Formats: sequence, C-alpha cells, structure tokens
Amino acid sequence: MSKMLEETREQPQALARTLEEGLSGLHELRRHFVTDRPKLVVMVARGTSDNAAQFGRYLIEISTRIPVSLAAPSVVTLYECPLDLSGVLVVGISQSGESTDTNAVLEDARRRGAMTIGITNESGSSMAGIANVVLLARAGVEQSVAATKTYTCQLLALYLLAYALGGSVDPEALRRIPDWVECVLQLEDSIEEIAERYTFMTRAVTVGRGLNYANALELGLKLMETCYVVAERFSAADLMHGPIAMVEHAFPVFVFAPPGVTWPSISEVVDHVKELKAETLVITDLDNRHVSEKAARLIQIPVRTSVNGGSEDLYTPIPYIVPAQLFAAHLAWIKGLNPDRPRALHKITLTM
Repeated sequence: MSKMLEETREQPQALARTLEEGLSGLHELRRHFVTDRPKLVVMVARGTSDNAAQFGRYLIEISTRIPVSLAAPSVVTLYECPLDLSGVLVVGISQSGESTDTNAVLEDARRRGAMTIGITNESGSSMAGIANVVLLARAGVEQSVAATKTYTCQLLALYLLAYALGGSVDPEALRRIPDWVECVLQLEDSIEEIAERYTFMTRAVTVGRGLNYANALELGLKLMETCYVVAERFSAADLMHGPIAMVEHAFPVFVFAPPGVTWPSISEVVDHVKELKAETLVITDLDNRHVSEKAARLIQIPVRTSVNGGSEDLYTPIPYIVPAQLFAAHLAWIKGLNPDRPRALHKITLTM
C-alpha cells in the first residue's frame, strides 16, 4: 500500500485539526484587517502549492472583492526588480516552508513594507521565520512526494485567510468539510475499479472552472508526477478556445462539474466531448441533478455541498479533489509505478 493512499485517507483528521486550531488563533488577524485592509493580495508558490494559490485567487476575490495577483518569483530572484508593495498583502504557500524562491519573494516583500503571511505545514521552517503571520496547515508528516493532505489543508487555510479578510466564508460550513471528505473516502473501491479502465492511458485533459480550476491543475499534476501521463490542464473556457481540437475518440477527459455558475460552461464542454466520443470522467455531487444524463462515466460524491447564503460551488474544491487523488494513486499502482517516489522528484524542490 502506498503512502500516498494512506495520507489521502488521513485527510478528515488533518482538515479538522487545521480548521479548529486555525480558527482559535484567527481573531487578532481578523481585527487587524478591519482597520488595515489590503488593497491587493499577491500570492507566491510553486508546484502543488501554486495550484492552491490559484484557488486562493478565486476564493479571495469572490468572497472579499479584493483583487489578487499571482507573483512571478523570477521578477525578484532573477531580474532583481524592486516592486512597490505599499498596501499589499503578500501570501507565500509552501508545504515544507523551504521553497527558496517563494521565501525570497516573501523576504523581499517584507523589506519593502508589505504585510506577509506564510501558509506552511512546518512551524519551524524558514518561511515561518520570515512571514509576519503564519497559518499552519496541520496535515502532520507527509512522506509521499505526491502531496495530498497538505494540498487540502492549504485550501482550508486559504478559507481561513478569506474569513480573516472579512470574506463571506462561513466557519460552520467549513466544519462540514471533514465529514464530506470522509464520505468521499467510502467511494475508494469503486474509484479503483474505474482507474483500471485507464491502465494504458498516456495522455489526458483535465478541466475545471472558477474555484475548481485549481483542482484541474492539481489532478493534471498528479497524473503527470505519479502516473507519467501527459496531462494538459484547462479551464472550461480556455479548452473551447482551440485546445478542444486535440480531443478525439477515446481521448481521456476529466471534468470537475459542481452545481452553480460554472455549470453552464462545464455542461457545454461535457456535451462537446461526448459528441467527439471522448472517454469522459466527471466528478460532481448530489446537488448537480443534471450531470448524470450527460456523463459517460461519473464519480458522484454522496453529499450535498451547497450551503445557504453562499455560492453553490463555494465549498466544493476540497471534497472534489479527494476522488481525483484516489484515482491517481490507484492508477499509479495499477501501472506498476510507485506514487510515493516519482522518478527525478524530491519532496522539497529548491529553485531560484
């Protein structure tokens, strides 16, 4: 049994720890942002953490209306170009807290007067020593090179950050997420059966939009690093602007399809690839009543994720990525690969 699978199964407990410990220390930060609200948030990360940052961009803009930008670390590390960061909140995300270029951007931002926040799984890391404020992802030790529980705990930490910024995030709704993930884990046997169908897959497309675009990026990354599948990753809108031409008969297409405002464009993609006779696998939940008649193959989370007072898809990203993680871990095992030790990869990647 792979560590990746073991750690995927540990997520309900890791998420519950991250939420409760994070909420207990959030009041002071929330009060700070009442009187000193940033005009711009800049996120800096690499790899899986960068996918989490993409989620954070959508979440913070939707829930707080503060614009969010994703940093280009090379501007600081290679071009040595100073930026005007007055009134800016800079957020670094790294599971280890040792990502060299992420930390370099955080350090430079703090020198230039920006408030800095670090989201990391390691309280004793370099990032924790650099940032003004640390939000800990309480995932526990993650031994597999392929990140699973650290990714979902980073997403949860970003919900906490959005809440601290005054965003329309309901802590009571967040408390449902560990239970939703527990329900998803009950689908593991059926997901393993589905994965067997893809044993000889060598290329694929992953699709999401809005809050779940990050999950399309993350599933694609997991397929590449653990299963050695060449995965192209798109928003539903971008796929239709040209790349759809690569999809043909039996071409694998993985789609995140929550209810809500993204469903019409996602539905159009599902209809189109169905016409092309692609090998489509759709991830959704019980609130999307229309997807079953469209999907060639379906993973339906046995819960309703819509919460009164919020966007229908606001709380879907964490439970939606878990079946994708299970799929990638089982597919790697079926292919005879070790998802814990992908070739040429290490747990901590140092780049500048």
